[in-house]
Amino acid sequence: MSTPKANVELQRTVVSRVSRGSKLWRHAAIHLFLLTGSLLMIIPFFWMISSSLKSLNEMYAFPPVWIPGRLLWENYIYMFNSAPWGKFLLNTTKITLLVVVGQLLTCSMGAYAFARLKFPGRDALFTVYLATMMIPYQVTMIPTFKIIKSLGWLNTHNALIVPALFSAFGTFLLRQFFLTLPKELEQSAMIDGCSFPQIYRHIMLPNAKPALVTLAIFIFMGTWNDFLGPLIYINKLELKTLTLGLATFQGTYTTQWNYMMAGAVIVTLPVLLVYFLAQRHFVEGVVMSGIKE
Repeated sequence: MSTPKANVELQRTVVSRVSRGSKLWRHAAIHLFLLTGSLLMIIPFFWMISSSLKSLNEMYAFPPVWIPGRLLWENYIYMFNSAPWGKFLLNTTKITLLVVVGQLLTCSMGAYAFARLKFPGRDALFTVYLATMMIPYQVTMIPTFKIIKSLGWLNTHNALIVPALFSAFGTFLLRQFFLTLPKELEQSAMIDGCSFPQIYRHIMLPNAKPALVTLAIFIFMGTWNDFLGPLIYINKLELKTLTLGLATFQGTYTTQWNYMMAGAVIVTLPVLLVYFLAQRHFVEGVVMSGIKE
């Protein structure tokens, strides 16, 4: 005959096993969902690489050819010989690096001011500045074009660099991160005689490395892959970027998709490389930048 104590222990054992079983099923469902999502994300990338090595007949074959019968590496050679891709790469690299460095500087200074400095109208000004994120680019495209034209910056890289040096999103991201840093760090620095610029340089920036890397990745991807900006402001061949150079393979009636995919692979590789090298800082920065309001 079982005792009440034995019944309680049996109930606890059953509940524990059911709980563990439900957790295993829940974890399995989550992993299955993530695996399915990963495959859906990888398939277009695999198709791009596969298409870059196909012949034109295989590109239009039905059913689709996932693995080409013969890998046509000469597609990449043809692509490089069809246009000054070295110049396109140099232009894109110059524009991207200048925008990344400049935007990190302006956004970090603005974020420090909004997060730590007290001045009249600070919160209202930040709200108005943040509201600019709600304005679509198409709304400001024509006024910006007129300003660029009046400055004589058409067909120059200044038209792509200078307007991109300021970002409400970058300021918001870094501000959120600066708010998580202990104020005791600044107070200790002030006791030692540090000014606000010195605190910004020696306290804020070193501690904000994860957020800065995160913002740098966002800026790099956005600038490197920008197509609309160069399309609007650049007409000279020697000033074009990689994304604009890809348009040379798109004709009026036909498009050389295999060559275009080869160019797309080349354009995508630097973005993937930067992300994989800074992945740890990227994840850490995204998590920590949203801890505190």
